[in-house]
Amino acid sequence: MKRPFWKTAGYQCFKNAFWLIAVVFFRFQWRGREHLPQGTGALICSNHQSYFDPVLVGICFRHQINFLARETLFRVLVFGPLIRYLEAIAIDRDGLGVSGIKETLRRLRRGEMVLVFPEGTRTVDGQVAALKPGFCALARRGRVPILPAGVDGAYDAWPRSRRLPRLTKLCTCFGPVIPLAEIEQLDDDALIAEVHRRILDCQQQARRLRGLHVPDGDAVP
Repeated sequence: MKRPFWKTAGYQCFKNAFWLIAVVFFRFQWRGREHLPQGTGALICSNHQSYFDPVLVGICFRHQINFLARETLFRVLVFGPLIRYLEAIAIDRDGLGVSGIKETLRRLRRGEMVLVFPEGTRTVDGQVAALKPGFCALARRGRVPILPAGVDGAYDAWPRSRRLPRLTKLCTCFGPVIPLAEIEQLDDDALIAEVHRRILDCQQQARRLRGLHVPDGDAVP
């Protein structure tokens, strides 16, 4: 289903504004353009450091991508109407919920990209936590590849313990997609392990892009 012009134009305006803010105030950089799928839907799986993360991933794409948001956020003054206008997908407290799953699959099947955070919540220490298995069924049932992504700097800028963000460099990196054929060959445990490995690799690439040292022992082969 094609979105009306007033929504696509509005999305692009917001994206351009966020891009400008990210570059000017947070010295934003990103890598991995060559890995972004063209002309197909995809499930983008990223680590989750702060409220900045959806923006840090979304501004890297020329076209509109889809975000998930807790249903309670749709009732927040100003923010609720904004994410409704941007057509975020509502999820319940414990996960996607039936309606959230159906809408996510609907958008994947019509060739759109959906961003999910498999950790399920923001990190408490800046590290990539264990992944929850829900994304496996989404990729399989949506019949789309998985695009791994990693953000870094967002935890330093806006950790869970801070009410307001502070200025620091933010970076995003994307890795090679996991094609549907490979996804179908792996069971859930193996797929979770592979996606976790790739997200961690992307996050470490983002750390290097920020100019930080990543010990060789922590590198992902």
